[in-house]
Amino acid sequence: MITKKKMVFTGAIILILIAGSLYFYFDKINTKETARGNKNMNSEEKSDREKAEEYAEKMKPKVEEKLRKEDIHHFIKTISFEKEIEINPMGRIIIDGYVNNDPEKFHFSADLIYNSDKVDGMSFSKDLGDRFENWDDFDKEVKEDFLNSLSKEEREQYLKDIGEMK
Repeated sequence: MITKKKMVFTGAIILILIAGSLYFYFDKINTKETARGNKNMNSEEKSDREKAEEYAEKMKPKVEEKLRKEDIHHFIKTISFEKEIEINPMGRIIIDGYVNNDPEKFHFSADLIYNSDKVDGMSFSKDLGDRFENWDDFDKEVKEDFLNSLSKEEREQYLKDIGEMK
């Protein structure tokens, strides 16, 4: 039987290993190698935040491309991005935005890893995700149940949004 001391000791070792690997990973990003192999911080180098903001700006077309790929019903008219980005504790860059000028209803977040050159994850508000739903993947009753859960106005708007009603 594993004792509490062994569990605490194992957990502490794991945390130390994770912290150490993150330290060395970010040290490589923040340090510039010179021709002689010495580590030298360039005083003119950009801060991590500035680098993340530039990277986020560079990746916005890829975020738009991924959104349009999800939009099988051609619902999206406009895509807007929030001015501020977020850098979460794990170092991922989060870009928030919204479509069709409705930040409350049609919000999305894109998850980026610095220099991966791809959108590593996307999340959508429920309303936006519903607009991307491919009803061909479901039984007819499932779609009917979903539509019946909406008010008359919401149902009409939803059907307009996915191109099934004019």
